[in-house]
Amino acid sequence: MLRRTESVVEKLLTNWMSICLYTFLRESAGESFYMLFRAIKHQVDKGPVDAVTGKAKYTLNDNRLLREDVEYRTLGSWKRLNTLQHYKVPDGATVALVPRNVKHHLHDSHDYMLERVKTPMLDDGEEGGVRLWHLVKASEDSELPKHRRGSLRERGGERAKAIPEIYLTRLLSMKGTLQKFVDDLFTAILSTSRPVPLAVKYFFDLLDEQALQHNINDPETIHIWKTNSLPLRFWINILKNPQFIFDVQTSDHVDAVLSVIAQTFMDSCTIADHKLGRDSPINKLLYARDIPRYKQMVERYYADIRQTISASDQEMNSALAELSRNYAAEVNCLVALNELYKYINKYYDQIITALEDDSTAQKMQLGYRLQQIAAAVENKVTDL
Repeated sequence: MLRRTESVVEKLLTNWMSICLYTFLRESAGESFYMLFRAIKHQVDKGPVDAVTGKAKYTLNDNRLLREDVEYRTLGSWKRLNTLQHYKVPDGATVALVPRNVKHHLHDSHDYMLERVKTPMLDDGEEGGVRLWHLVKASEDSELPKHRRGSLRERGGERAKAIPEIYLTRLLSMKGTLQKFVDDLFTAILSTSRPVPLAVKYFFDLLDEQALQHNINDPETIHIWKTNSLPLRFWINILKNPQFIFDVQTSDHVDAVLSVIAQTFMDSCTIADHKLGRDSPINKLLYARDIPRYKQMVERYYADIRQTISASDQEMNSALAELSRNYAAEVNCLVALNELYKYINKYYDQIITALEDDSTAQKMQLGYRLQQIAAAVENKVTDL
């Protein structure tokens, strides 16, 4: 349940959680996440980064590791501004604007076609075009005839397998540098020392009620429901896309590090034990010793939330009303309601029937209220 986004309910849940957790992000978890993002960017930018492949000397992702020793020097934070004196322009000099000497070849469509024919196609490297590289050239394997590529792979197999072991210490060093920031973020997300967001408590209680109503006694199933609804649906999306909540520019090499941390958080929320061996991805081996501790944090988080006092419908409605008052000017409610009504109108009869059969919906008269809305919007015939 809640693994895919095929229905409007799952999409609504994602947006609902995002709105309800905005204050929690701003006041609690946002600072830890921003500090982690800045730490990653600072560490990655300390060393060389390939402008073409995005591979970096300092990273957590072995697929984006710069596996060559490139000489480099730190530029520092000072950059001198050039003035006219640097360009040997004396005081009182006369400056003239000279038009650029540009040859115009495209006089008519015939000449244009000739120019296109004469222009070499340099984009396709396999056809002998130009291939860009920055610090390290890509594998030359694709330039060889097909009958020679297999033998080259066989000869380079041992070397390719040994490279990660040589640079494993660099990955471990990067992990050690970021460890405190990762721990702080996970603690901020999974801590119950301060009040848990009301929306999380309310929705988790709803899942517990649904499990009880359908005679589902397996704790692993309920754990999976909660994991799919909050950590995997909301937090993983935020961890992989910091630009969603911060005014920052992301890059491939920073995204590569964030993806490893997001995968670690995802593994920590699952119940199944991941058996790791020599052939396991290095990204998973890096946090193999930390994941059991993170799993305990997740389990304790779910247990603590379940033991707290339940959130009533009135409390949830009051919290949502306060959100509406605080951010009413920042969203266009009419547009959102119109798009939602388009979906409701498409399945109007089925929704009315479902609301009339549900006991909770009957108490709240949701079917009656939906019929009123339909009548107001498009004068739909009702049995009022």
